[in-house]
Amino acid sequence: MIEEVVADKGYYSRRTVHDLETLEIRTYISEPDRGPQSWRDQEAEREAVYANRRRIRDDGGQRLLRKRWELLERPCAHLYETGGRRRAHVRGHENVLKRLLVHAGAFNLGLWMRTLFGVGTRRSLQGRVTALGAVLSTLWPFIDEAMTVRWAPSRDSSRSSATVAGFVDTESFV
Repeated sequence: MIEEVVADKGYYSRRTVHDLETLEIRTYISEPDRGPQSWRDQEAEREAVYANRRRIRDDGGQRLLRKRWELLERPCAHLYETGGRRRAHVRGHENVLKRLLVHAGAFNLGLWMRTLFGVGTRRSLQGRVTALGAVLSTLWPFIDEAMTVRWAPSRDSSRSSATVAGFVDTESFV
């Protein structure tokens, strides 16, 4: 069941705030600056609007509005401004929507990868691959030595010369 609604000022109206309050849903909707208002014959709407104002100004309301900005507005701002979707250079409204869908999907995939693996951007992945290569190149002499000792022919006479460390030596059959 929905208990709270957090929205920006584009969704604000007296009727919306009042309707949500009659449904017993707490609202945290930013109010646009409209100057002095007349509340003639609108006592119920006035009470709902004033309650909404109190909620958005307290610490809990500010925290919810910041979280909304962080989780919703920042990604959209990134897609449109930084990501260049404000001016898409494709023909037709349908193609613009396709391009936006692919761009948003890639952005969401990056968020998901950062959540699961701690890596989600091309540069961070590039840094991880470079670090993995450095570790492997540092450890390679030790790995090579361990493999050489493990798979070298055994000098133990109790073993058959055809098997070396559990593997069949194909050269002994030639």
